[in-house]
Amino acid sequence: MPQTEASAPAPRTEAPSDSRPRWWTELPLVLLVYGCYSAGRLLARGDVSTAVDHGLAILRVEQALHLNAEHPLNRLFTREPWLGVPADFWYASLHYLVTPAILVWLFRARATFYRAARTWLMTSTFIGLIGFTLLPTCPPRLLSPEHGFVDTMAHYSSYGWWGGEASAPRGLGGLTNQYAAMPSLHVGWALWCGVMLWRHGGTRTARAAAVLHPLVTAVVVLGTANHYLLDAVAGTAVMGAGLLLTPRVMRGADRARALLTVRDTTAGTTAGTTVKRQSGDAGSPIVGSGCQTSAGERIPRQRAARFGSTAAPDAVSGEAGNGAPGRGLSRPDEVESLGKAR
Repeated sequence: MPQTEASAPAPRTEAPSDSRPRWWTELPLVLLVYGCYSAGRLLARGDVSTAVDHGLAILRVEQALHLNAEHPLNRLFTREPWLGVPADFWYASLHYLVTPAILVWLFRARATFYRAARTWLMTSTFIGLIGFTLLPTCPPRLLSPEHGFVDTMAHYSSYGWWGGEASAPRGLGGLTNQYAAMPSLHVGWALWCGVMLWRHGGTRTARAAAVLHPLVTAVVVLGTANHYLLDAVAGTAVMGAGLLLTPRVMRGADRARALLTVRDTTAGTTAGTTVKRQSGDAGSPIVGSGCQTSAGERIPRQRAARFGSTAAPDAVSGEAGNGAPGRGLSRPDEVESLGKAR
């Protein structure tokens, strides 16, 4: 029984989710997201009066809820330099050091979980940018003095590398958006770092850091008067929303990658087939290969004569006498049929 040829396997429609990432693709992606984060903060400055109104509205909501964690912490940090100065260093530095360090650690030591962790962080960051754009908010430290807040970054600016305007380096305060207080991504990113350390750290020290880092960050952003308590709550909510959206974002990225892969494969196969056909046509020496002429046609030198043992010499010479060269017939049956016709 003849065997039928096995059908070719269907192309994969989804890329494997556990494939090891490559640093030369991850680094530009992370830099792109951070660039969007920085640019979004700059572009979403908004009107100062609107930002102040939003800040005062948050204060009124907290007063209605009997929440007032900012004032006691801010007075403590202002009165005690041994608390205020480290808090300012914490706010100005660790936000940009710990988060990339955790990303690199996951990339190198926990590659299986890296892609999901990175997608969660980036999705939440983009949600935070939407909040900065739609709700520019004046932080407590920039409100008028009658509201009782002291800008500890300006109060202790002589101790650090930052200037009195913001947590940016001296002279670069104008390059930051100081009205991007809602939500607090300082708290959100610290929470992400804590979750990563708790889940993948594997030691008691890592788990202790997982708890302390987001808690201390929340205390710091309130005590330095850079955020309201509701800003910290919103930062936590943003990370929760990003976590819920992460599986969908990953599936969408997988589908897009699969479509691009299928298109590239199809285009390459089509191009290869076209080149192969063209090269085959160019190498064929016989244009009408396989074509036969009828017995009565006389086309000089169409085929080379090949006489077999049964070929009639007189028939050939007879045809040659009629003006057709003796090599015009190539098969004995053609010669025999032609003799009968005559």
